[in-house]
Amino acid sequence: MRLEALHHVTMITGDAQRTVDFYGDVLGLRLVKTTVNFDQPEAYHLYFGDEQGSPGSVLTWFEFRGARKGRAGAGMVHRLQLAVADVPALEFWAGRLQERGVVLRGGKNGVLFEDPDGLGLELTVHDVGAQLKAAHPDVPAEHAISGVMGARAYSANPDASVLVLNDLLGFRREPSDDGDEWTVFGEARHVHWTLDPAPSAPGVPGAGTVHHIAWGSRDEDHEAWRAQLAQAGANITPVIDRDYFHAIYFREPGGVLFEIATLGPGFVTDEDAAHLGEQLRLPTQHEPLRERLAGELTPVVHPRTGEPISFDAP
Repeated sequence: MRLEALHHVTMITGDAQRTVDFYGDVLGLRLVKTTVNFDQPEAYHLYFGDEQGSPGSVLTWFEFRGARKGRAGAGMVHRLQLAVADVPALEFWAGRLQERGVVLRGGKNGVLFEDPDGLGLELTVHDVGAQLKAAHPDVPAEHAISGVMGARAYSANPDASVLVLNDLLGFRREPSDDGDEWTVFGEARHVHWTLDPAPSAPGVPGAGTVHHIAWGSRDEDHEAWRAQLAQAGANITPVIDRDYFHAIYFREPGGVLFEIATLGPGFVTDEDAAHLGEQLRLPTQHEPLRERLAGELTPVVHPRTGEPISFDAP
């Protein structure tokens, strides 16, 4: 039994349209699902990724409209690392970002910058395994982002984090002079997880911060992961049906909220693959709220169609 690298990372934004414009246009990812937060249906839950929304490519956002800007601290992810193929791709992205008014920061291994909410992002040359690319008319295919290469976090208890990573989850520790690094190897791809010394200032949840990070599990292994973690004393949730995957959640000892999500059934279960994200899809439990939510959710223009996302019932 092993984890299949990354499934997705979920963030908080204060402005859904601004997030759609940045990730769906500037960075060229595909908006693969427009839905709502299971626990707070008045908030969008937006999914971006490659053309199919493959695990390992997926970045998601809860929109809490007008949320104040947060700050990463101990127990929080502070940077996401996105893979590109080569140095010419980095050069392409540096130019494209600057043309769009994005401020670049010096980085020894890639291009560092922030999204409109202040989330730290890094583009770096790396082969993550399977190429998980989205198509965008202004982004040459050879330069497209090819998946999530890694994430960097601040642990509040690094020694305890190590025990969970090594002994329970099967992360492989890697020699590094840049933080405390592990790698999760799946069958087709891998992802890096790095712990950095935490700043003295406490973290503040809010826009631009990471809510949780989800690791992928083969569907048939999911219950076994829950049993193993529960036996080890983790405070783990029951299995929760998220429509597009099943999920369990627990907070690792360093404070980061971990999820283990199944690889299936995926994002094409309720939409045609050619039209992902173009219509508001609601969890079954919230379908009776569609009319009310259509009046409360801010209309969002889909980056591919240029049209507002439809609130009509499927």
